[in-house]
Amino acid sequence: MTHTAAPLERQHMPTDYSISLAEYTGRGTAHETRIPEDFGPKQSMRGFESTYQNIIDYIVRITYKIWEDRDVEYIRDTYSDTSLVYDDYGLQRGCEKIIADTHHTTGAYSDIKLIADEIVWAGNDEVGYHTSHRTIIRGTNDNESNYGPATNKFIDVVVIANCVALENEIFLEHVLYNNSSMLLQLGLSLDEMVAKLAASPPQGWPRDVATWDGLRNAASPENPISVSSPISGFDVDRFARATLDALWNRRDYDALSTNYDANLAFQGPTDRAFSGLGPYQEFLSSIVTAFPDLELQVDEVYWMGNDKDGYLTSERWSAMGTHSGAGIYGDPTNRPVQIWGITQHEIIDGRIVKEWMLFNELDLMMQLAAGS
Repeated sequence: MTHTAAPLERQHMPTDYSISLAEYTGRGTAHETRIPEDFGPKQSMRGFESTYQNIIDYIVRITYKIWEDRDVEYIRDTYSDTSLVYDDYGLQRGCEKIIADTHHTTGAYSDIKLIADEIVWAGNDEVGYHTSHRTIIRGTNDNESNYGPATNKFIDVVVIANCVALENEIFLEHVLYNNSSMLLQLGLSLDEMVAKLAASPPQGWPRDVATWDGLRNAASPENPISVSSPISGFDVDRFARATLDALWNRRDYDALSTNYDANLAFQGPTDRAFSGLGPYQEFLSSIVTAFPDLELQVDEVYWMGNDKDGYLTSERWSAMGTHSGAGIYGDPTNRPVQIWGITQHEIIDGRIVKEWMLFNELDLMMQLAAGS
């Protein structure tokens, strides 16, 4: 069945945490577990298998069944045969490619685990359930992978997958793997692997214009929710969009002290992890120094929560720029680049206290290396 992802509206955002990963797993309690016996409150799940109580239960248990129970063929039941999956390297069409890639990865990491770290969700079983699933992948590379022979190294990397599901099938996914961190943890040279991949790239790389436009526009509202459905008081959509615009487009770092907690905890691509606003500003500056004309657009925002309990957000964004500045990516190549990312925020009392962010950094380095 072919679906088109309808943009979310304000009424599709859950206003509490009754259906949440913390409630599902009992995180922080004595009975914390990855897969509970009680699958949580019943939610309307039209067309989904009756065993699933709610969207959190669906996402957690299908991931476990596919990856750790090794029921890889179950992907045919949980992904549409016309699914669109935008990943680090381009666009994958249909569930058969996902099945093949999953078999390959479970073969390369025989003890692999995919551990749910957070799930931000919105929507319903009419417009589609949108989920931003932050996952920790752990496993030992004890067999050959796409990157070469087994290294017998243990990896611990973050993935963020933004999916849209209807009637038991995921039909749209934007997924970012922290591939650069993974390569470093495997003991491989990032520079050597970038050159090798750019010289013999994966299928679908580089993206063509149609794929790039599809990645950016999928599930995007015609107008931001804060414009089409304005409210008084704190507006998550307005806050998220204004924050990203201030930092990335206007380079207005005064927004850091206004919109972020002084003890911000940040986790990002290629093993970046730090606390405090100083290191965060240095990170932002390093990117825009390399790409002085960088222009970012926010493609989608959704969230859960309320002013009292705080908010969890997912922002999907994309940017274009020219590598005309020296810095973290070496001497300027003057090549145009496509950058896209997913950011998750925890917001308490109107300030961001935690940020998780991935963007296609390995792909970005490949774009710069291509043709050199």
